[in-house]
Amino acid sequence: MGVDRRQFLKITGLSALAGLGGKTAFELLAPGKVEAALPLMEGKRWAMVIDMRGMTEEIMKKCREACHRVHNVPEFDDPKVEIKWIWEEDFTHAFPDQEQGNEYVADKDEHRNFLLLCNHCSNPPCCRVCPTGATWQREDGIVMMDWHRCIGCRFCMAGCPFGSRSFNWGDPRLAPKELNPGFPTNLEFPTRTKGVVEKCTFCDERLAKGQLPACVETANKIKNDTLIFGDLADPESNVRQALRKHFTIRRKAELGTGPNVYYII
Repeated sequence: MGVDRRQFLKITGLSALAGLGGKTAFELLAPGKVEAALPLMEGKRWAMVIDMRGMTEEIMKKCREACHRVHNVPEFDDPKVEIKWIWEEDFTHAFPDQEQGNEYVADKDEHRNFLLLCNHCSNPPCCRVCPTGATWQREDGIVMMDWHRCIGCRFCMAGCPFGSRSFNWGDPRLAPKELNPGFPTNLEFPTRTKGVVEKCTFCDERLAKGQLPACVETANKIKNDTLIFGDLADPESNVRQALRKHFTIRRKAELGTGPNVYYII
């Protein structure tokens, strides 16, 4: 992926900011500003297909660890203050609508866990209720978070029907458990503060570099095509091909939010 002179100057300019006040460029600028300095992967509507037929507890654990390590997600070992970007949930709680409308399909999956994350809905209610614009939707469909603008009102958490957002009741930087002891902080990604909401962003910072989301990269190293990520607007994309070939379900699709995470069961 080539970078022209103007883009190079922008990137080096951001790097220079890292020396100001001991903060990195990502801490000084909102995510959207940082993305503007980097060449984005082409895509009009990002989506993910999760193939549960080959999914294992090991793969889900590795995905969670990779995501949380890359994004400095704290581990408090307390469900009351849990922070999660990607997590596991049993079928009944993940797909309550399938119990009634698809009971026989659900029968084989009701005793296993499913990998869950933000659905990056086409019609996200979380964005409509945010009073400061701290959460918004990009043109390519990714529902973003600006932790500098979040005032901690938690309206977005109330508006999200999927439980995909977490609130920092304490300072995430003081979490007692480190995912990567000895080097717990990824200096390339901003750390959050007490009193803000956070969630999965489809690894927007990795997409900006032409990389796949951390969970997708990790899962497919163990078993290829367990997680499929691509442009839903492209009829020839990998996600569209998977959706044509396989029966899939989405979480609470009847609510009309248009989830962009699909599950092959």
